[in-house]
Amino acid sequence: MFTGLIEEIGTVRKAIRDGGAVRLEVSGSRVMDDLKIDDSIALNGCCQTVVERGADWFAVVAVEETLKKTTLGSFTNGTAVNLERALRVGDRIGGHFVQGHVDCVGIVVEATTRESSWLYWVRYPNDFAPLVIPVGSIAINGVSLTAAQVRGAACMVSIIPHTFSATTFRDLREGDHVNLEFDMLGKYIRNLVAPASSGLTEERLKELGF
Repeated sequence: MFTGLIEEIGTVRKAIRDGGAVRLEVSGSRVMDDLKIDDSIALNGCCQTVVERGADWFAVVAVEETLKKTTLGSFTNGTAVNLERALRVGDRIGGHFVQGHVDCVGIVVEATTRESSWLYWVRYPNDFAPLVIPVGSIAINGVSLTAAQVRGAACMVSIIPHTFSATTFRDLREGDHVNLEFDMLGKYIRNLVAPASSGLTEERLKELGF
């Protein structure tokens, strides 16, 4: 479990293809303080398991299912990535509950620079549109954000100067792909009500007195 508050920007020092998987070696500093083998760590919002570590780097292995749903397969030597260690019991939760389970890859369709902030419109597959509401939570590349506006299957987020400088948002451009994780509560609610709502028709609602 994570909070979506990025601890630092790491750098991919090696991206090695191994069959259908990719081994990523990532350089870091702050996250290395207590990072151990078998620990969970989020790379651009994708929860991965540490399989090896050195003095200032750690390694993870992204397998086929992860590569299919995330941008990790596009990482190359030198790629900058948002890093966050798993939440510890008792820590403050300044963002929102983020599982590190990426739902899909979105695309930045518009990036606007304002005087003291940056606006990004991100589009995602239509199937996920019901999971995004105005001023609801969304994680983009692992960053906990608020959907300031929603338009169909796209939402807009406003980035403050601190977030812009402390995350990879500073590198995002129109056309870039990003990892998206939608609010966990919304996903559970949709799953719970889907069976009940599937049989609702106009005729059935009239029968029930609506």
